[in-house]
Amino acid sequence: MNGVCNAKVVNEFQCRNGFSELSIEAKKSALQCNHEKSRKESEDESKLPALEAAYTSILRGLGENTDRQGLLRTPLRAAKAMQFLTKGYHETIYDVLNDAIFDEDHDEMVIVKDIDMFSLCEHHLVPFFGKVHIGYLPRKKVVGLSKLARIVEIYSRRLQVQERLTKQIAQAISEALQPAGVAVVIEAAHMCMVMRGVQKMNSRTVTSAMVGVFREDPKTREEFLALTKNS
Repeated sequence: MNGVCNAKVVNEFQCRNGFSELSIEAKKSALQCNHEKSRKESEDESKLPALEAAYTSILRGLGENTDRQGLLRTPLRAAKAMQFLTKGYHETIYDVLNDAIFDEDHDEMVIVKDIDMFSLCEHHLVPFFGKVHIGYLPRKKVVGLSKLARIVEIYSRRLQVQERLTKQIAQAISEALQPAGVAVVIEAAHMCMVMRGVQKMNSRTVTSAMVGVFREDPKTREEFLALTKNS
C-alpha cells in the first residue's frame, strides 16, 4: 500500500514542477493510502484501553499505588510505548521498498554496516540492542541503501529472538532482490543477561545468516566478514 503512497508523492512533485498533472488514478491511490493509514491508527487507538488496563494490573500486582501522582498516566504511556516498540507487526517489506529497487549494471558486493538496532526479547520483554551488518551480491538490481535500515526496523520492532531476527532480515532481502547472495550479522547486548539472570555486563551475542553464494563460497563469506570487522 505504501508503494502507491510514494506514487502520489512523486506525482504531486511533478505537478508542482510543471512535469505532469496529478492523475485521477493517483488521487484514488492517495485516498486508499490515507484510508489504510487511518485504519491502522484506529486499530491501535481501539486497543489502548485494554493495554492500559493490563499495565494498571501489573503495577498493582507489584504493590504500587496507581493513584499516586507519578503513576497516574504511566499505564497509558507504557501502552503507547509498547505499540511503538512493536509497530513492525503492521509493516511489510513491500511497504518500505515500493519503487526503491533499481536496475543497475553492478555485480560486486554491497555492504551497509553498523546499522543501529533495538528490539524486545520475547522471553522477558526487556530490550536487546546492537549493530546490524548487511551485505548482498546484486544480480543487476540494487536497492536504496536506506531501505536496508528500514528492513531492519520492520523486523526488530517486534517481540524477537536474535537468531530469528537475523534470518528474517536475510530472507526478506533475498526474496525482494533475488541477489546472488545475502549476508547478515548482528552483534547485540541483551538486557535479560545484564539486568537479571547471570548479570554479565560485557556479554555480546553474535548471530549470522548466510544465503546463496555467501553460504556456498567461503571466499565470498570471508570477504564480507573482513569488510564488516570493527577496526
